Amino acid sequence: MFSRRHPFLFFFLMLTGMMLTGVIVLVAFFSALFGLSGRSGFELGEKVGIVEVLGPIFDAGETIEALKAFRESTSIKAVVIRIDSPGGAVGPSQEIYREIRKTAEKKKTVASMGGVAASGGYYIASAADVVMANPGTITGSIGVIMSYTNMEDLFGKIGLTPVVIKSGQYKDIASPVRKMTDAERALLEAFAKDIHDQFIADVAAGRAMDEASVRQVADGRIFSGKAAQALGLVDHLGNLEDAVEMAGRLAGIKENAVPVYPPAKRRFSLLELLTGMTGADAMHQLAAVAAAGQGLSGGYLYRPGQ
Repeated sequence: MFSRRHPFLFFFLMLTGMMLTGVIVLVAFFSALFGLSGRSGFELGEKVGIVEVLGPIFDAGETIEALKAFRESTSIKAVVIRIDSPGGAVGPSQEIYREIRKTAEKKKTVASMGGVAASGGYYIASAADVVMANPGTITGSIGVIMSYTNMEDLFGKIGLTPVVIKSGQYKDIASPVRKMTDAERALLEAFAKDIHDQFIADVAAGRAMDEASVRQVADGRIFSGKAAQALGLVDHLGNLEDAVEMAGRLAGIKENAVPVYPPAKRRFSLLELLTGMTGADAMHQLAAVAAAGQGLSGGYLYRPGQ
């Protein structure tokens, strides 16, 4: 009935609907083709991929996936790793370091350090071709920390007697219910030294420095970005925009480089909107809290006040 009374209006609405559908299809197509996120839009020009490492490093999966995608994309000419992290677990930090090194073999990489890039945060930054920091960026803390809480006296006060059955001498090492033995302490100190030596060797390789020079500043101390530059841990001072510009220049981009972020692959949960943490992050945090009170926790982590 509507089409008979208003044939031209009906035709116009149908045409408009078809055009909108076509636009949506084109948007989806180009988003899939170029892998652009909402922040990068559809600007024309040669592109620099930006991979963010924000907060404690407990999992390397998403970061590795983003680095690999940018490394293999022909439209991405260089990669910036934006770091704002106090560090985290040893394994994930080493995995990200390795992936940045692999990326640097194919494309220019620039580490852009924000408020803090300490311990594991600096570890992964050192893998890039160029490291940039703000003058006041908390930098360094090259070291390994392992900690646990001894609650033996507390258990005695409240009348609890722990019972432990184990299959090996060191299976309950760093137990919170008894004192650590000299042999256990020696074992953990040797373990920490081994990981520390790996840390120093990787920083030296990434920064093209000799290990002796790195070892002189690898006692866990922190530096400002400006002081770190004087020590050779940082190449240039600048913000994220400066890092993108430098990455573009290194890649031979003659005009302004277009920053591109990895496409969003999921919706934010209520937990993430309220806390900034994913469910996996929350589980890691809970595990870290539990480890602090019930056993051993360790990693590349800068802890203010310690």
